[in-house]
Amino acid sequence: MLAMIAILATVGFTACSDDDDDNDANVVRYQNAVNSTVSNSKKSNKAILLVAFGSTWQQAYDAFDETVSAYKSAFPGYDVYLSFSSAICINRAAAGENVAPRNFYAPYYWLKAFANVKYSEIVVQSLQVIPGEEYTRVINYIKDFANNSDGDIDDEYLSKVTIKLGVPLLQDAEADVEAVAKALDKNYSSYAKDNIFAFMGHGNPDSYDTYKANIRYTQLEEALQAINPNYFVGTVDMAENFKTDVHERMMANGLTSGKVYCHPLMSIAGDHAHNDMAGDDDAWDNGYETNEEGEVEDTSWKKYFARHGYECNDNTQIVKGLLEVKDVRQIWMNHTKDAINGEALDFYHSKNPE
Repeated sequence: MLAMIAILATVGFTACSDDDDDNDANVVRYQNAVNSTVSNSKKSNKAILLVAFGSTWQQAYDAFDETVSAYKSAFPGYDVYLSFSSAICINRAAAGENVAPRNFYAPYYWLKAFANVKYSEIVVQSLQVIPGEEYTRVINYIKDFANNSDGDIDDEYLSKVTIKLGVPLLQDAEADVEAVAKALDKNYSSYAKDNIFAFMGHGNPDSYDTYKANIRYTQLEEALQAINPNYFVGTVDMAENFKTDVHERMMANGLTSGKVYCHPLMSIAGDHAHNDMAGDDDAWDNGYETNEEGEVEDTSWKKYFARHGYECNDNTQIVKGLLEVKDVRQIWMNHTKDAINGEALDFYHSKNPE
């Protein structure tokens, strides 16, 4: 028995060691790949790093590519790169989920590659919609880089490089919310004039709403309804703002029938847009059952509103990410301009809203 335990222990430790070695090898491989890309692409002494959560949909990739091109045109003095912050999206994209394999890398690797070629100014632009949990991850990547967490970046370089941060789309509760509401209405007022127009954001569960950023969805609905009461803003993951709650607000406003247009309130049209909003999943069984939070699971917005008597079908689904709406994308780009023209990032204070 003792001999068997010894053998099992040895196998266990060897397996862990092998996993660590594999992880270390991957880190080196990924860093070398990003270093090569940056070295071959460097044309300026300044860089913009766009940081998105990520996706595995071709439509999303096209939106990201178009955004990078728009940034290159708008900021000719900067080299522009794109990064994913989601490890799941990075791994699935590399594995070719839904589309051909494509490599994206975390901000960690890009920032180190920027140090390798000695960019004098680095602007990190968050492509998040709200200043919530994912935006915090972007900030922490920058802080780890600036504080040389791995101790392998030249301290003299770090003391001289200028680092700036472009904030999410709805960072400011007044100016940004108002600007986004006007941009959306500019593009969709003809739909909302005589019909219901429902935007579907992501949101965070209460336990993840660390910085209380979910309030931006409510504020945006209020700003939109000040323009036209036919606008609504719901989410897939914010308590008391699911499609069921949106439906209740519709009825409270006397909108018990008619055509419902649905549009994702996310940077790109990926899994949530294609499935949770415009998909064909339907849990109807002579009625819907809500979960403990009041949401109807396994049912798309399209199917849910159709079951409640509204005209909501494939023809009323506008499957288009916000980066594909130029007027909205421009607000992100305005944040980048503000970052460039503003002060360097202060690492001793939080960049999150109160």
